[in-house]
Amino acid sequence: MKSRHDESTLPAAKLSRRGVMKLIAFGLAFSVLAPTLPALSASLAETVGQKPLIIYFSMPETDNPDSMTREEDNSVVVIQGKVLGNTQYVAQLIQEMTGGDIFRILPQKPYPTDHRTLVELARKEQRQAARPAIAGKIENPGAYDTIFLGYPNWWGDMPMILYTFLEQYDFSGKTLIPFCTHGGSGFSRTIQTIQDKQPGAAVIRNGYSLSRSRMERAPSGVAEWLKEIGLKK
Repeated sequence: MKSRHDESTLPAAKLSRRGVMKLIAFGLAFSVLAPTLPALSASLAETVGQKPLIIYFSMPETDNPDSMTREEDNSVVVIQGKVLGNTQYVAQLIQEMTGGDIFRILPQKPYPTDHRTLVELARKEQRQAARPAIAGKIENPGAYDTIFLGYPNWWGDMPMILYTFLEQYDFSGKTLIPFCTHGGSGFSRTIQTIQDKQPGAAVIRNGYSLSRSRMERAPSGVAEWLKEIGLKK
């Protein structure tokens, strides 16, 4: 997160040019990729012996697809009138293409959706090395060998609630695969941070990162990335 919240959008009733591009890209990508999804899932099953778990934190700044500020538009993607946070959107694509289970990291105390307030809170949490409490838990983390971990880049780092999460679970012996959405910072140093927090895990360095201004590329980008890391037909 820098001057803007690092999470993107398209109104349902009043589509912007970028919004139209997103819907078209989503529709075309899935019409093309749909026949390959079962094969991709089968390949994954052969690779890890079971379905993966997709864990993510996402912070859309609005749930109203009809009236958005520029910053709200930057933080979400709208699919068929449903508002998804940028990271949430990527997480759902991964789930669709791998057949995995999914878990969303949610704070016990909800974050504000106002952009300026959220930016200031994220910066304050970072300066204080805060550990926001998480609502809910993964019931059986030991059942998964391959775990995708997704988050937005806030102020050149993971949101502090990701630190809470990584200190709460032990993924020793697991494979962790990072993915993130951002406003220009990419992963920053977060992949190394994940490895530092989970020294017993194998953290894949070839993670997937996507700028909030390029969200229309997500379907094809995620598919290509999954193939690159061996999750292909």
